[in-house]
Order: sequence, then structure tokens, then C-alpha cells
Amino acid sequence: MDMTRLQKQLRIDEGQVKKKNRHVVYQDSEGHDTVGIGRLVSRGFSNAEVTMMLHSDINDAIADLRRKFWWFDNLDDIRQEVVINMVFNLGIDRFSGFRKTIDYISQEEFILAAAEMLDSEWAVQVGNRAQRLSRMMASGLENGDDN
Repeated sequence: MDMTRLQKQLRIDEGQVKKKNRHVVYQDSEGHDTVGIGRLVSRGFSNAEVTMMLHSDINDAIADLRRKFWWFDNLDDIRQEVVINMVFNLGIDRFSGFRKTIDYISQEEFILAAAEMLDSEWAVQVGNRAQRLSRMMASGLENGDDN
């Protein structure tokens, strides 16, 4: 079997829907949510597929941060992870609205940045996540404390 030829045929027959050069969920001719080349969303995704998507999304967040914030690569690993986590959750545009937090991070005023993180609607919405990330930002430690 010629897998390349088969894939070409399926791309033609199944079609795909993209916006801004990214595949988006669409409804097929039967009204089922579909993504990519005829992949029914209801079929679910394997662990390997989910891991691949996670890696891609993390890489997108890192690229966005590097493009927008000069200070990102100067952060230690823990604080980079905090900021990536926030961008993963919020997207780069909403994260960019955390102006005081961002200013404090750029000045390496991490305790003040951590306090600003908690002074937000986001912190209320995500609860324990915000508490943990704020402790990590303040301390530079994996769990946000010495334990």
C-alpha cells in the first residue's frame, strides 16, 4: 500500500477546515464534530496524541513569550514555568494585561509580582493554581515552599 497516495486521497475526500493556518473543529456532513482530516472528536485521542498536542502548545507559549518579553529567557527555570503556565491558561494577549505583574517580573521583583498575580480575576477563577504559581514566583522553588 502506498501510504502517501492514500493520505493524499483522504485529504481530498475528507477535507479539512483551517483558520489562520490552524486546523479547527468543524461539523462534518452528518453534524459530528470533526478535526484535522476527518477525525471525529468523539473518538477521542490517545495518550501519545494528547502528549504531542501538549508539547506543541507549550512550545507555542514559549515562542509567544520570547517574541513579546525580552526578560523571559533571563528567568530561572521555575519562574519561566510559572509564566508559561499562565500563558498556557490565559493566552499571550490576556497574560499581557497583567501589566504590574509583568513590570515586576522584568525588574526581578518576584515577591511583588507574586502578589499582583493574586490580585486578579484570574486568581479567583483558577483558585489553587494561582496560589501555587504565586508561591513559586515568589520563592523560585518548585512547590513554592521549602517542603
